[in-house]
Amino acid sequence: MNLKNNTLSQALGDTSNGTPTTGKAHNNVQAIVINGIIAALYIAVSALIQPFGFTQVQFRVSEMFNHLIVFNKKYIYGIILGVFLTNLFFSPMKAYDLIFGVGQSVLALLITIACARLIKNIWTRMIVNTLVFTFTMFLIALELHLAFDLPFLFTWLTTAVGEFVVMAVGMPVMYAINKRVHFEKMV
Repeated sequence: MNLKNNTLSQALGDTSNGTPTTGKAHNNVQAIVINGIIAALYIAVSALIQPFGFTQVQFRVSEMFNHLIVFNKKYIYGIILGVFLTNLFFSPMKAYDLIFGVGQSVLALLITIACARLIKNIWTRMIVNTLVFTFTMFLIALELHLAFDLPFLFTWLTTAVGEFVVMAVGMPVMYAINKRVHFEKMV
């Protein structure tokens, strides 16, 4: 392992190099750093597809990061921060998105965390997470209805389809990445 990878491994808490990483302070700092990285990645990916993340048919690819919650509930902070800052920086309707967009993410993540206590299989958790995020798009449909007078039911359908596609495609992607980096152990 070269020096760069060794340093990254240590920052992520890897003990395979023989140097154990212990201590509550270290774990807290590690969790903050990892959640900061998640928020930054969420923002960066959202910036790349910006026009498609805020319309009636939303394909916000960064939503696949919502699957991190099935591996460890501590990722909620990075996901929520990423959603908040993305909506703050890029949303054409900041006030609405900071309330409804962040609210939808918080609600869906908390429901998934509650369900995860009963579901042990990762694939089943990701399926539940996908369905929860898809269903709770009614909040985004309500937001778009209030902001632009778009028809609520049709907008719920279009935003839910976009969310479902991104989350469904995100399942095997996040599962494959987890096989390499072990999300459940990072924070």
